[in-house]
Parts: sequence; structure tokens; C-alpha cells
Amino acid sequence: MELTRIHDYLWEIPRSGGMRVPGRIYATRDLLADAKIDESLQQVCNVAHLPGIVKYSIAMPDIHWGYGFPIGGVAATRKEDGVVSPGGVGYDINCGVRLIATSLVAGDFRDRIPDIVTALHQRIPAGVGSSGAVKRLSEQDQRQVLEKGARWAVERGFGTTQHLEFTEEGGCLGGADFDNVSERARERGATQIGTLGSGNHFIEVDVIDEIFDPEAAAIFGLQQGNLAIFIHCGSRGLGYQVCDDYLQVMGKAMRKYAIDLPDRQLACAPLDSPEGERYLSGMAGAANYAWANRQAIMALAEQALLETLNISPRTLGFRLVYDVCHNIAKFERHTIENRPQVLCVHRKGATRAFPPYSPFIPEAYRSVGQPVLIPGDMGTGSYVLVGTERALDETFGSSCHGAGRVMSRTQALRRCEGRDLFREMRERGVTLMATGRRTVAEEMPEAYKNIHRVVDAIEKAGISNKVARLRPVGVVKG
Repeated sequence: MELTRIHDYLWEIPRSGGMRVPGRIYATRDLLADAKIDESLQQVCNVAHLPGIVKYSIAMPDIHWGYGFPIGGVAATRKEDGVVSPGGVGYDINCGVRLIATSLVAGDFRDRIPDIVTALHQRIPAGVGSSGAVKRLSEQDQRQVLEKGARWAVERGFGTTQHLEFTEEGGCLGGADFDNVSERARERGATQIGTLGSGNHFIEVDVIDEIFDPEAAAIFGLQQGNLAIFIHCGSRGLGYQVCDDYLQVMGKAMRKYAIDLPDRQLACAPLDSPEGERYLSGMAGAANYAWANRQAIMALAEQALLETLNISPRTLGFRLVYDVCHNIAKFERHTIENRPQVLCVHRKGATRAFPPYSPFIPEAYRSVGQPVLIPGDMGTGSYVLVGTERALDETFGSSCHGAGRVMSRTQALRRCEGRDLFREMRERGVTLMATGRRTVAEEMPEAYKNIHRVVDAIEKAGISNKVARLRPVGVVKG
């Protein structure tokens, strides 16, 4: 595969064959070598075949193989003649990250971290099929969750309306239709609000370890040395089922609309087709479910800390910094060839990264830009960045979303054989609790790219700027 160096942190795959646009990969040479281990670069080329795609098929430094699209992939299609592809969103619709700041000085609570982690593990169900944090939803509640998103959770006492202001899209994607989410999907989601799930999902207790941009950090409410909470999860079984259901619909739509693509996993339908419109409304419902889920988990986490530490809400100072999704497709207005156009922007394992003064971010943050939340592996650290104008110009306002895997789950299981990862994490200063040991093995730190290299690459490319680095001291996994 031919690769052209644009600069040290950006590489281009020229158009060839049926590619409608070039491919672009934001990476250093070392990270690019990691991407060549799997088929993810070929997937960048495949995505470039989508009808209506504009500018580039884009990949972030955390790129790795995924279903159809690479994870870490971004593509935008024109509203008038483009398509929507469930593979460009992923199975875990609106998997995302929520960061909560606290007023707790880490040094004052060092000995209580195991108690905090235990309380979080006990209060918030985790693992495959986990349920029970919120009573089984009635059909009316299910409809409200899918149509209202995080607001449904707030109306039932899980947090405050202020949290909606600091959630992407206000915690609710418009256009959701209860009737376009299958009965099977709704059944899977009936008992999973307020649950973490498994895989790479987690609740993390972090120390704000280093500040790179004091102004932005102050505006975000991040104080060096304080504890913070990271929540990473999505739409659980409901979102998985929505994706699975519509992949079958899209397979038939491809034949109906005579769409020919190099990979059947890119199954898609025109945006203005009945199939495309139904998927978008079902996906919006699943996205809203995920926001309600994270909103409930946040409230459960706050209660766990208050009770465990026996402190007042004022002392805890539990405050939502931001909630951003990284598996979604949304209509946005972007300037293409000096003309504003409405595009369907697919972000799969990619985070929105809007610049200062964007009207689509909280007013309190407009002088510095949108928080970009980048979790790393469970033993290394995470980052808070901020969006830039260059991101808006080059990547449709998108950034990376994490470290990115370099090892399959099967490979990680083999590599972990005979090791005690719980002990290894303790030796790193991290209290780890999990529902299953298998998940811990699959999520071993070595299974991921070096988060520091990934973040350095995206910053030096000018796509997002560092604000703060967080160090994990406690982790809950499924």
C-alpha cells in the first residue's frame, strides 16, 4: 500500500481503484507501524469507497481493526447523496466517556482508595449481562429513555439539569423513534440502565497528575492533586441489538440500491432512504439510552463516595466536566470547498473536538474549546485535551478516543497466562476490582498502544491540545 508523508504526523493513501477520496492517517512512524499489524489501513481504503463521502477517509493515531470501519475512523457523507453505515458507528452505539471532577485532595484520601473502589464495585453492576441498578423499565419508561436520553435519568433523581449542559448534544440526540428499535433490543435494555457492562468499559478513580494548560484546566474545574472519576461505557445490549438488526436491513438495502463496496461489513443505505432513516432513528434511541445509562452511573457513583467517606456533597464537590461520545453518526454543518454543507459525520472510536467559540459546546467552555476525553489503559493514565480550529478544518472536528489496541483479546489472554494482574496493578499503585478475571486479562495494559505517544501525535498534528493528565489509582472492570 502506497503511503505519502504529508508531515511527520499525517500520512495519505492516494486514491486508487474505486476510492472516491484519499485516505488520511494521523500517526507517527511508530504508530503507523502498529497499524500495519492488522487490516485497519485497508479498512481506511475501503471506507473511501462510500457513496457521497467527502474530503478524506480519516484514521486517528489509535487506529485498529474494527467491523467495517477501523476503530479510530472518521468519515463524512453528503446529506443529499450520501449513505449511513452502521459499521461507521459500531456495535456499542454511543460508547463514550464521562469525566467528573471532585474537591477531594488525593493525598488526604490515599488510604481510602480501596474502600472507594469497593463501594463503586458494589453499587454499580458490571460484567456481561449485568443488571439491577435500576428497576426493570416499563414500556412507557423505555419509550422515554429512548426519546429523552439523559434527561429521563435526571427527571428520576439521577443528577441535575445542569449535567445536561455539560453533555454532548445535551444528552439527547434528536429524531429517535421508539418504534424503530426492535422488541428484542428493548428487552435487552429493560434492566441495564445504571450498569457498566464488560470489555474495555470501566469506572476509574484518578489523580489529576499534571496540568499543561492552566487556563483551560481552571475553566474545566480540574485542580492538580485532586481526585476525579472517569466513566466509560455505552448502550449495553440494546445498542448491540440495534446495530445487529440494522446490519441485516442494510445488507438488503445494498442490493436494492445497487451499492457496490469492497467489504460487506460496510453495509449501508442512502441517508434519504426508508432504511437509512429508520437506522438513524433507531441509532439515536440507542445513543440516548447510553446517555441515560452514564447519567445514572454518575449518580450512583456520587452516592457511593458520599456514603463511604461519610462526607457532605459540598465537601465532595462532585461536578461533571463533560460527557462525550465516540461511536455515533450525526448530521453536522461543515465547510467543504468554501461552501457550508450538511454532512452525516461517522465517528467510530473517535471523539468530537470542536474549537473555541463553537456554539455547540457549553457556554462556560467557549473561550477555550470543547473538552476531549482520552482514556488510556488501566495502568498508565488518561488525558483531557481541547478541540482546535485545525480539527474543524481537517477532521470534521474529530480527535482520537483512547490508546487503541495492539493485541487482540485472544492474544492478551495467552500473554496473561500465569500472571496475577491484580497484584501487578497493586504494585503500580492501582486498586483493581472486576467481576471476571478474563476481562482483566483481555484488558492488560500491554494490549494497548502507549497513550502518551497517541496523545503526543494528535497534539503535534494540531488536532487537539493537552490540558491535563490523569493517573489511575482505582479501577472497576466488568
